[in-house]
Amino acid sequence: MRKLEQIAELLSRRNAIDEQISAIIQRPMTSGHLGEWIASQIFDIKLEESATTTAFDGRFRSGPLQGRTVNVKWYLKQEGVLDTSASTTLDYYLVLTGPRSAAGSSRDDTRPWCVRAAYLFDARRLHVEQNSRGVKTGVASSVLRRQWDEAEIYPHERNSLFQVSPHEAELLELLTG
Repeated sequence: MRKLEQIAELLSRRNAIDEQISAIIQRPMTSGHLGEWIASQIFDIKLEESATTTAFDGRFRSGPLQGRTVNVKWYLKQEGVLDTSASTTLDYYLVLTGPRSAAGSSRDDTRPWCVRAAYLFDARRLHVEQNSRGVKTGVASSVLRRQWDEAEIYPHERNSLFQVSPHEAELLELLTG
């Protein structure tokens, strides 16, 4: 019974924190909505008014990708999968992740609310590469380690499409947990 009481107390505190976060981001407190808000603040993305817009979450307002559409994902662990879309209206995936996770049991597995890496995928190129490998578009679509490495923009700059500015890197650093 004591453990249930502890859980009830922790959930009460978490609900209060989630309520505060929701008031700031003006959307329900989920990793998806919070990830979109964080990305919009760091990378100057104008989010769509509706959180249910098909295929993308917003558009870059400035920089080399200005005006291009982006689907933002925040995965609390980097497990090598990405929810993908075949939509031709989507230009990029911007993916924030927590620590890399080894395949295996999820028992006693925590998913820290942090950003340890950021990736930018060209959506059309990724779709073509996945089709050539016979990978289906959709939830938890397989992405090769090589593709993750090539798409990395933080903490290592490996992607020629986009360079994280020193200011953006400082903001991401705040979230490394």
